[in-house]
Amino acid sequence: METEKDRDQILEYYNSGKEIDRLLRGIGVIEWERSREIISRYLSEEKMVIYDIGGGTGVYSRWLAELDHEVHMFELSPSNVQYARELQASGQISPIHRIEIADARSIARVDDSADLILLMGPLYHLPEKDERIAVLQEALRVLKPGGTVIIAAISRFSSTLWGLSVFGQQNNLIDDHVFMEMLEGELNEGQHIRPDKFPNFISRAFFHLPAELKSEIVAAGLTHIQTVAVEGPVWIVPAFAEKWEDTKSRETLLKISSLVENQESLLGMSPHMLAIATKNTNT
Repeated sequence: METEKDRDQILEYYNSGKEIDRLLRGIGVIEWERSREIISRYLSEEKMVIYDIGGGTGVYSRWLAELDHEVHMFELSPSNVQYARELQASGQISPIHRIEIADARSIARVDDSADLILLMGPLYHLPEKDERIAVLQEALRVLKPGGTVIIAAISRFSSTLWGLSVFGQQNNLIDDHVFMEMLEGELNEGQHIRPDKFPNFISRAFFHLPAELKSEIVAAGLTHIQTVAVEGPVWIVPAFAEKWEDTKSRETLLKISSLVENQESLLGMSPHMLAIATKNTNT
């Protein structure tokens, strides 16, 4: 079960403002670019009712509102909700229809009311399988028959691959026994427990294997369509930041990510995965 300590740590992490510019720096830039590209495949030209559940600071909600969709943003962190509301009050962005504090397991909307649902974070902050399935079942409840839900997950191997990619150049964390104990918990059980020694690491989380993600989606009653790699393997480029600033190199990196997004043997190399699922019309 998610403990009070887990919940406090998660809220502390997001209330500290770490999400405000995460997608504008480091490898977050390719996550942002690729996630929008993938989500766009499931948008229609007509106005859609979209629930952005676990919407963070509202980056996806604002983007979708700019595309003239009716967006409802739900977020657990009060600070993130306040930030999103203040930004909207400034009048500099397209309005999000509603911005609310909410737990992803309990959304104050009627059944069959959303055309599209984004779960871009809730699933990986719940350590127990039954809790994650409860989130997916709540999404199923409020999703219209034939609607689509897009579900983000963090790869089981994300921390390990990051540690290896910088080992001996940016840091030597692989040699640190505390860091290695954290990795062992992730690799063996998918449980990310942030050591006190590393307060800037992501808070309590669960890191999925691709097959686990699909299994949980099916167990919740949704129909799994596919799981795609977001960043793919290109984030490991040593000079990633420099190459991303070069237009030609950026296009090449994005093309490689796209070309291998469905390659099951490479899914685990991508820090993030997006699973696509639907609600059967007879559900």
